[in-house]
Amino acid sequence: MKKYINKIKGLFLLVLVLGANACGDAYLEEVDRYSIDSESYFNSETDYYNALVGAYDLLQSTYLNVILGEIASDNTFCGGESATDVVSWQQIDDMIHTPVNSELKNLWDWMYAGVNRTNFILEFQDKTEFDGKEIIIGEARFLRAYYYFELVKWFGEVPLKETRFNLGDETSLPRSPVADVYALIEADLTYAINNLNYTAPQVGRATKGSAQALLGKAYLYQDKFLEATTVLDQLITEGPYDLVSDYDTIFENDNENNIESVFEVQYSDAEGAGFECLQCSEGNVAVGFNGIRNYTGPTFDSGFSFNVPTQEVVDEFEDGDLRKDVAILDIVSWAAANNATYGEGYEHTGYYNRKYIARKGDLNTGDQNLTNPNNYRAIRFADVLLMAAEAYNRGEISDSKAQEYLNRVRARAFGAENDVTSSGATLTDAIAHERRVELVGEGHRFFDLVRTGRGAEIDGFTANKNEVFPIPLEEIQFSNGNWTQNTNY
Repeated sequence: MKKYINKIKGLFLLVLVLGANACGDAYLEEVDRYSIDSESYFNSETDYYNALVGAYDLLQSTYLNVILGEIASDNTFCGGESATDVVSWQQIDDMIHTPVNSELKNLWDWMYAGVNRTNFILEFQDKTEFDGKEIIIGEARFLRAYYYFELVKWFGEVPLKETRFNLGDETSLPRSPVADVYALIEADLTYAINNLNYTAPQVGRATKGSAQALLGKAYLYQDKFLEATTVLDQLITEGPYDLVSDYDTIFENDNENNIESVFEVQYSDAEGAGFECLQCSEGNVAVGFNGIRNYTGPTFDSGFSFNVPTQEVVDEFEDGDLRKDVAILDIVSWAAANNATYGEGYEHTGYYNRKYIARKGDLNTGDQNLTNPNNYRAIRFADVLLMAAEAYNRGEISDSKAQEYLNRVRARAFGAENDVTSSGATLTDAIAHERRVELVGEGHRFFDLVRTGRGAEIDGFTANKNEVFPIPLEEIQFSNGNWTQNTNY
């Protein structure tokens, strides 16, 4: 339910905040302020539940991860009003970003805020017993894995801790090797798999399937192909998920949390926020930024024209692919057919990310562009099938199994069988193509290119540098020499 992730008011959220609302502060700077209160907390099931809600809340800030994952790739241009509109995004689009980048600093801060909120729960997990506590602990460990996965894929080696961070950790806690970060992710997700069910206590909470899918993804990012096939096969064969029959409906607000949703970040238009605290919004901020500039007409609301698809990604769709018009809005054709008007922003291509642009009829409390209720489909069953196909193929385990999963996705895309029968490297390319067109606009493309050694396909990409992003300069400075910067930044 949407209300599930609405912010808790009161003291405990202050305990958990860890600088999440403090723009520009080091992620450890405020950790001690309310730490005394946590010692007297966790006395009831309600306390643990409320803490869990606080841990879920930071998922809403991952709108930034999604939009930057597209802008950094070859799928979209940054767009906006001008070349100086959100300079930090423009720099990432052009691959000229540096350690001084406010949006990368936000991403770092917000993901660590999420980690620390889960660590509070897990540090005190044995304080009070009650029936069903293993569910809450399983969800907390899923969320910690989710936030650490975001951190390791964006920044590589990162500080790792399983209890709450303390002021001063930045000068003594090392940046852990990537393998160690993944080891904790794997352990957390294995626990979650063993303690969660396929049906969540409330819509929007993590499930056994969510944990299986994220574990399979973590294995895939490490080229652990056999392990990936094992866990993803279990999810495919035992889980309650399937492809939505009509691709046209997947991203509409009246079809959220559907049978294809393995994990979905919940958003609401009932509580607004402002530009001074974008992560405070209960709405999907990316949707307003993706929106059509100065739009008047049916179906859609106006927006800021960021994250505009390129002609290259539009041309990637094959003839007859039903997904094209769902994923990509051709604003020229749309305006002509619907008596609509629009403005042209910076790097205007004539295309918009139709999956995640604002629809009319939303409450948009506070600000139309900041409180759109469009949930983010973080892990879809189609993604699971394509991850499994890739693992079977790239791991040289079974190309026939890879074809089966790939063609299951393609059959829906074309409304009939449109099978790929190739094998080996040609099949690898076919799966990569399918991931691009199936998941365009969903924030995965940059990382798909990097993890498969194809980052050079991105304009401006520098090998042995741009595979990860720089640690924010403030964090390096606060560490007093304890942390070194990523290579070539």
